[in-house]
Amino acid sequence: MPQFKTISLLIILSSSLLSCQSGSKPKTVIESADSTDQALKILPGADQLNDYLPLLKDKKVGLMGNQTTIVGAEKEHLVDILLEKGVDLHFAFAPEHGFRGTIERGEKVGNEKDEKTGLPLYTLYGGNSKQDSIIQSIDVMLFDLQDVGARFYTYMASMHHVMELCAKHGKQMIVLDRPNPNGDQVDGPVRKDDKFKADISFHKVAIMHGLTMGEMAQMINGEKWLEEGRQCSLTVIPVKNYDHTMMYELPVIPSPSLPNHLSVRLYGSLCLFEGTSISEGRGTAWPFQVIGYPDPVFGDFKFTPGEKSGMAKHVAGKGEVNYGLDLRSVDANKHKFTLKYVLDFYTKMPDKSKFFSRAEFFDKLAGTDELRKQIIAGKTEEEIRASWKNDLAAYKEMRKKYLLYKDFE
Repeated sequence: MPQFKTISLLIILSSSLLSCQSGSKPKTVIESADSTDQALKILPGADQLNDYLPLLKDKKVGLMGNQTTIVGAEKEHLVDILLEKGVDLHFAFAPEHGFRGTIERGEKVGNEKDEKTGLPLYTLYGGNSKQDSIIQSIDVMLFDLQDVGARFYTYMASMHHVMELCAKHGKQMIVLDRPNPNGDQVDGPVRKDDKFKADISFHKVAIMHGLTMGEMAQMINGEKWLEEGRQCSLTVIPVKNYDHTMMYELPVIPSPSLPNHLSVRLYGSLCLFEGTSISEGRGTAWPFQVIGYPDPVFGDFKFTPGEKSGMAKHVAGKGEVNYGLDLRSVDANKHKFTLKYVLDFYTKMPDKSKFFSRAEFFDKLAGTDELRKQIIAGKTEEEIRASWKNDLAAYKEMRKKYLLYKDFE
C-alpha cells in the first residue's frame, strides 16, 4: 500500500466498498475531501496533480497517453507538465491513432520519439515484442486516456494490455480517471465467448458499458480477467464532481473520426455499420453523423466517403456518391443506443446478401453472432432487446461492484 501521509486533504475510500470478489486484493482509490461538492467544476484525475505527483517521487515512470492526456483549461499535455515537475519519465506507450492522435485508423503506430519532447514512444497497438523489457525499466505506470464508453473503442483493450504487463512484472499502475461521455447508459448485447474476442470486443461487457476507465480497471482486476488470474497493483485517481447522471462533452477529440460531441454520442449506434456495406461517413467532414450507400433508395441526402484529407485511407466505397440519412440535427444529449438505423437500412437494402459485407467483423462488434442472425430473420428491435435482457441484467449487477460514482439508475 503506498504511503499518503504527505498528501493533504485525502481520504482512502473504505476497502470494503472497493474490495474485489472474495479473496481478491482491495483496490486503492484516492479521493479528495471536497469531491462531493457537485457545484464545482468536473475535474479529471490528471488535473489533480497534488494527489498523484507525490506517488511518483523518486520513481521511474512510464506513461500511456495521447492527445486527450491534458491538464487544465489551457489543455497542456500531461507529458510536458511531468517533465517540468522533474518526474523521471522514461517512455510513453501510444494507443491506436498514436501519441498525438494524428494517425489514421488502420495505419501503423510505430516505435519512435515524441517530436516535441524527445520522449521515447512505444506502441501497444498491433503488438510489440519488446513490451516486457520496456515495462521492466520503470517502477510506476501512469495511464491517462479518454474513452468514449463503447465496447468497440480500443482504448479499453489498451488499458488491459498495460495492466497485464504491470501485473506480470510487479509494477504499480495509476489510472488518472476521466468522465465517460456515454456514461449515462448501459445497453446492447453483452459479449459472448472468446471466439468473438478482439480489440474491438475485448471484455465481456455490454456495448455501452457505462464505466469510466478507472471503473473498468477495477472490474478487470476484480473479475480476474488478466492472464492466470493475476491482479495489477492499482491506484485510481477519480474524477471530482462527476457522476453517471451527468453529460460530459470532451475537451479534445479522442480520435480523428470522432470530431465532436454528436459523433461521440452516435458512435455506439452507428459503429455496427463497420461490419456492413453501409458507410457511416468516414472520410467526410461528418463521420459518425451521416449514413449512406450508393443507391437512392436509402434517402435524398448525399455525401462522398473518403474526400477529407487525413481521413481518406482505409475507407470503403471511397469516392462513390452515397445516399442516406443526415443525423447532424440529432440532439446529442438525448440520444441513446439504438438498433433502429441498422434495422432500417437492412430493410431497405435491395440485395440483402450484400448488407453484411464483413459478417465476421460485425459479429465481433456485436460480441455475438445472434444479432446478425436476428436482423436477417426480420426481428424487431423490441424482440432483439428481449433476447439480451437477462445477460444485460447480470452485467449490470457485476458493474455495480466497481462503480466509483453515483449511477444514473
